[in-house]
Amino acid sequence: MVRNNGALDKKIKTFLDNTFSGVGPSQQLFELKEELAINLKEKIRDFMAKGMEEEQAYKEAVISLGDLSGLVDDMRRIGQDTTRQAVYSTMTARISLAGIIAGSLLILFGIFTVTMLYFMNVPEIAVSGPGIFIVAGGAVLTYSILTRETRKKYAMNKIRAVFYALSIGLMLFGFFTAVTSRFATGETYVAIASLMVFFLAGFGLFLFLILTGSNRRKEV
Repeated sequence: MVRNNGALDKKIKTFLDNTFSGVGPSQQLFELKEELAINLKEKIRDFMAKGMEEEQAYKEAVISLGDLSGLVDDMRRIGQDTTRQAVYSTMTARISLAGIIAGSLLILFGIFTVTMLYFMNVPEIAVSGPGIFIVAGGAVLTYSILTRETRKKYAMNKIRAVFYALSIGLMLFGFFTAVTSRFATGETYVAIASLMVFFLAGFGLFLFLILTGSNRRKEV
């Protein structure tokens, strides 16, 4: 097991910062360094599982990366190519914007449909059904916001953003199942049990992501 996780993270960050020193900042560089950091941590865990001490495992993991000069040169060219950066940022911004719009529309559709059914005096279980659109919309909206690059922050790693979306989706789904199970059974304890299972799973994942997240703030 990796000990002193904070110190190890700092050591990995320092190594990557030194490796890519002199390279102009870009979203692509941020994503590459995130990927390399994850790769290093996995290799360190593997080496430590074989009985190595953390320091030796770190050194072996760095060696296993091989020569990074080619990647450094590629990132340097990207950092100097402002046109390429602009095209990449514009493309990802449009994808993110489409997701934000889609997620917002799904949430609004769910809210309006639930409200409409409520005033139609249909069975309560039918009223809560369209709430699933709110769950889906919340997950899509979360992912799209986190993968959007801003003037102050880089976009989050897409895999990590998926886990954030999953955590929010699980918590929202917990509320959804709580309401539907309450209407279906008439028992409040069933609703609480349904909420507890999904909400705790989502909240636990959310806390883990918050506590292990890296700094996405751009250097001024």
